[in-house]
Amino acid sequence: MLGVIVSEIALSVLVYDLTGSPLLSALTFALGFLPYVLGGTLLAGVADRFPARRVLVVCDLVCAGCVALMVVPGTGIGGLLALRCCVAVVAPVFAGTRMATLADVLGGGDLFVLGRSLLRIVAQSALLVGYGLGGLLLAVVSPRHALLITVTTFLGSAALLRLGTRRRPARARAAGLGDPPGGARLFLADRRIRLQLLLFWVPAMFCVVPEALAAPYADALGVGSAGLGLLMCALPVGTVLGELYAGARLGPAARERIALPLVCLTLLPYLGYVLRPGLVVSLLLLLIAGAGSAYTLGLDQRFVRAVPDELRGRAMTVLSAGLMTVQGAGMALAGVAAEAFGVRATVAGAGALGVVCCCALAAAYRATESRDGADRHMTGR
Repeated sequence: MLGVIVSEIALSVLVYDLTGSPLLSALTFALGFLPYVLGGTLLAGVADRFPARRVLVVCDLVCAGCVALMVVPGTGIGGLLALRCCVAVVAPVFAGTRMATLADVLGGGDLFVLGRSLLRIVAQSALLVGYGLGGLLLAVVSPRHALLITVTTFLGSAALLRLGTRRRPARARAAGLGDPPGGARLFLADRRIRLQLLLFWVPAMFCVVPEALAAPYADALGVGSAGLGLLMCALPVGTVLGELYAGARLGPAARERIALPLVCLTLLPYLGYVLRPGLVVSLLLLLIAGAGSAYTLGLDQRFVRAVPDELRGRAMTVLSAGLMTVQGAGMALAGVAAEAFGVRATVAGAGALGVVCCCALAAAYRATESRDGADRHMTGR
């Protein structure tokens, strides 16, 4: 994770140094999101078709090779962006395989939910540390040298996975299914699973709006780069605090019980932007919104319970790919809306529209759960 984050920063600066184009520099970041949908759809089956350790190690080696090629002098802009796409294509395969393997190691119960929450906390912490580390690195070394350093992080990850985890058979083969045909359609045919995926994806698409607009918002507040850094950190810090509290203080039943109400409320603080808050109140609103993302612990348990074990890798890959794709789309749409309506109105509008969408999804999912429960009861009788 540190390698990915630092490489994104270094590559963005390198592209800007080579071209002087803010558009191409921003496109470098966007390419970190867009290819996820390609990797998540075309390569989802890899997570179940091959042994997990092999998939994880190969993904790390592919990323290390792509970043190493970026360092080669003379690599043009087209080559740099293509290599960035390759890293992004394999990322959802790595994430999906890791999550599915976590369920294999910890089981599909509460330990998996807490383990997945811990990995999200690590990811948010890596985001905070990675941006700071990337800035420090670029202050003392060139972008290409910073990229070279990130090659070692991917190689280190591959070594840890190869030497620190034991071999497990391919999930589909262990279930005696060989390579199940149909790919993602096998579990997307289930309405309940489709709604669960949307409950993960839709809030995430609206949640990133303040982050996407943090720079113009900090400029409007007149708080400078220090205020911008605080605005960028507020959501991840709130997420870490929310997940720590829900994981440590709430039991499995309580986390499932509050999941749907939290989905409906997590974007509500964004409506406070209508009041034109200052920096302190804005940070508080973002912290509260970030803490609301603790709903994911309750959804995790439902999702892993609903997906068959032999398809867990595909499902986790599709989930990860969808999350990154909708976040990229949310950032792009936020920029378009802010051009027309302004930053504060866009954030408040995202909150209002997001709450409506999340409430509709929660109601649809609740109705599906109630109908399935009634069907099972009648069948049992």
